[in-house]
Amino acid sequence: MNSAILITYDKEDTINEAIGLCDAAGYQIVHTITQNFLKKPKYGISGGILEKLEETTEKLRPDVIIFDEILKPSQNYNLASALHREILDREALILEIFESRASSSESKLQVKLAQLRYEMSRAKEKVRLSRAGEQPGFMGIGQFEVDVYYNDIKHRMQTVRSKLEKAGKQRELHRVGRKRQGFKTMSLAGYTSAGKTSLFNKLTGESKRQSKELFTTLSTTTRKITINREAFLIADTVGFISKLPAYMIDAFKSTLEELIYTDIIILVIDVSDSIFELKKKFASCMRTLNEVGVEQDRIIFALNKSDLVSNYEIQERVKILNLIDNKKWIAVSALAEKNLKELKILIKNIIENQSSPNYKNTTLEANDTYGN
Repeated sequence: MNSAILITYDKEDTINEAIGLCDAAGYQIVHTITQNFLKKPKYGISGGILEKLEETTEKLRPDVIIFDEILKPSQNYNLASALHREILDREALILEIFESRASSSESKLQVKLAQLRYEMSRAKEKVRLSRAGEQPGFMGIGQFEVDVYYNDIKHRMQTVRSKLEKAGKQRELHRVGRKRQGFKTMSLAGYTSAGKTSLFNKLTGESKRQSKELFTTLSTTTRKITINREAFLIADTVGFISKLPAYMIDAFKSTLEELIYTDIIILVIDVSDSIFELKKKFASCMRTLNEVGVEQDRIIFALNKSDLVSNYEIQERVKILNLIDNKKWIAVSALAEKNLKELKILIKNIIENQSSPNYKNTTLEANDTYGN
């Protein structure tokens, strides 16, 4: 495992998430620097902090410096020049995790597209630095002329996009086939590590890899489940995360578009999170679903890990998330298998109500036990 110095914000939830990202990417943190502000123009951090970081880097000799914020290429270059180490910002770190997690051919293409988009966004600065003779090896563009460099990236992006389009057409054929057979579909969505895959396994009897690590799932897996002798299809999707750039969401569009066409989205929420984390993650999930184009009236809120909190705490969190008047939430626990039968009943009731011509005006009657 490679060693790293982590620079992140001075907030407990942010530190925990940054450590989780580093672990998922295979980096062992040997020192952490926390700051209230990480957007100073030249280095992201102040000159005084940089001096201390130079001393620490010389002493600990880490393989990389991980900067838990999006850096401009010039900031990355300035830090690397001062510290003589490779600098990974938040985007580059997430891309490394994506690359290590990708298993299907489609998810590998999605990651490759995201990597090329990341490279393209930094191309101008790389060219400028190269022409100025300032070119550390890890940022170098070799002997490429500027037009060759751009055209190479564009060509590779076009190639990847065309392959993803073919995969998207194949998905569309599968969707048409499922609809023709009369299958109703649902998809699991949620913040990464909320327990989506654990819930998927319990509902389907599958044994997909589940882990506390971030981004265990990158490609969509669809399986059949039976509710009251009726067959439904359920899919597990890639987890969301805060400050995920739009181009990364776009790269995974062919996977995430399943959420647009599915009958029900089960948004899995870790109800055991702190109030601050809960609100931040919930807002991030809803923002991503909105960007993808998901209609909110098709979302069920599954408050997972409810065995770790009291009923009172669950009700408080429901109020905080403004779900108190929403009949489509339920407290569950994949680990303790709590309320899974009730979740299935809720799913079936909502899908049946969707078939009603007056669905938009229908008030769903949820049994009180759903929330207990």
